[in-house]
Amino acid sequence: MVKGYNSKDVVLVVNGRYMTGMADGSFVEWEKDDDNFEVSNGAQGDVGVSENNSETGTITATFMQTSPDVAYLNALANSRTYFPVYAKHSGDPAESASGTMARILKPAASTFSNEIESREFEIKVFDYKQE
Repeated sequence: MVKGYNSKDVVLVVNGRYMTGMADGSFVEWEKDDDNFEVSNGAQGDVGVSENNSETGTITATFMQTSPDVAYLNALANSRTYFPVYAKHSGDPAESASGTMARILKPAASTFSNEIESREFEIKVFDYKQE
């Protein structure tokens, strides 16, 4: 069996705005911040499991420095505003991460060279959901 992949099947929507100008390579990543549970082992071999109820996650997005969304995201980071975020791969298999309360940790670091550089944004999602 052969399956294909198309990067155009990946979208990132921040505060209702579709992001464009993504960088080459891994341009969108998402991950839950904490494990779902912790295991404790007693001296006599007893095992306990404690549930972790954290609902936080991180979506990391990397843009070309020429993307018009770099200035938008830097301004959003500086505004300290909460916003909804949605990331999705609509190919097979479909995957997504989202939340209604997110913030950008800080404006992107800037570097300059004789080629187009990248700008990375870490978006903390406080009601993270991954499917």
